[in-house]
Amino acid sequence: MEIRNAQFTLNILGVNNAVSFTSGGVSYSIPLDPANRHYQEVLDAIIAEGAACFDGDIPAELQTAADTKQSNQQLAAYRTATARLAQYIVSVGRTEVVESQATGEQVFDEDTMEMVDVMHDVITVTAVEAVEATVTRTVYSDDMDAEPTEETIENPVITVDVAERAEAQATVDGTPEAVVAAA
Repeated sequence: MEIRNAQFTLNILGVNNAVSFTSGGVSYSIPLDPANRHYQEVLDAIIAEGAACFDGDIPAELQTAADTKQSNQQLAAYRTATARLAQYIVSVGRTEVVESQATGEQVFDEDTMEMVDVMHDVITVTAVEAVEATVTRTVYSDDMDAEPTEETIENPVITVDVAERAEAQATVDGTPEAVVAAA
């Protein structure tokens, strides 16, 4: 929704209670209610365009609401990106991690003359084998008489993993410091 000529509408007490604007030649007046879809679109327009969609300056309460929405969106994207980067790299795989954990049982240790916890080794992270770096695929020609050939390409699973990791890293790198600190 392209928002133009936005301005506040005051109620009889002089309090901002709605925002009026035009979009596609149609006039709208929407309540200042975060649950209202059009109100969210006004905030999105402020995030994307700034004061260009308003007659004059953006009212402080709308700017604050837009800033909060943008910060929340950046925080969610940052958390998603860092979670993606924390996953193992498919071309490398992952090694098994074993921890010794107390079972809740205790036995008497005659050497120390104390009760000690009975420990048990537990796999906390399972091993994952690295995927093959390349795969071979059959290539068919448009010529019906030609024999199919084979070609070796990078494993598509690796290609997707690399692209997703690059996108996640770009999100992390582009996140403002204030948002990172909030995370």
